[in-house]
Amino acid sequence: MRSYSWFLLIGLLISCAKPVEEKKTFSEEKTSTPSKETELSSQKREDKKAKSNPVTQIKADPNELKALPDATLVDITKYSDEFTLNIKYATSDNFLKTAVYDCAACYVRAPVAVALIKANNKLMELGYRLQFFDCYRPHSVQKKMWEIFPKPGYVANPRGGSIHNKGAAVDLTITTLEGLPIDMGSAYDHFGWESHHAYANLTDEVKQHRTLLKETMLAFDFKTIRTEWWHYNYVGGRRYPISDFKWNCTEDEE
Repeated sequence: MRSYSWFLLIGLLISCAKPVEEKKTFSEEKTSTPSKETELSSQKREDKKAKSNPVTQIKADPNELKALPDATLVDITKYSDEFTLNIKYATSDNFLKTAVYDCAACYVRAPVAVALIKANNKLMELGYRLQFFDCYRPHSVQKKMWEIFPKPGYVANPRGGSIHNKGAAVDLTITTLEGLPIDMGSAYDHFGWESHHAYANLTDEVKQHRTLLKETMLAFDFKTIRTEWWHYNYVGGRRYPISDFKWNCTEDEE
């Protein structure tokens, strides 16, 4: 009987020493598979992160521009990231020697944006791209510029306004695909003979650059003005109203 008791005791000790398979608790099982609420919360965080970083933003479909009313002012960089901006009036690097924009932006009327995207696509096939110096200009900024430099021929009198105030004029140049500057024979806003389209005392290379820009813009419904190689008006742009819309400069713009 004593011998049987020893065998029973040894059997119990062996069974207690055997590893027991752990089971996940309810809370562990719940966290191992993300709930729908968790997935949605995570997605919202990712969306917010993407929105705060312009590089990760998905561009709007350029085809949507054609469905917008003609007079709609649009930020062209929302529809294409193939342009570069060098908005001079958002800096002091301009003939006024002071910034008159709070920040750099390029707004134009919807049909103007469509034409500019087409022109840029054509230039990119040839190894170039457009860079903007100025686009839509609020009427109040036109008044400010006139106060600083009230000289017709250099600054449009705000009484009649500028095509820039209508969102149908752009000041631009061409660069390499990498964004490197191209020699155009004179600086932007250089008010001298060298900036005129008819000026001939230029190198063959500069002439080719100006001709490329001019022929491309003319092919996509823009026209020149005599004294500035960089300035182009959209054909029919005078029909648009003068506007004083001001863009939002905050990073978290809705």
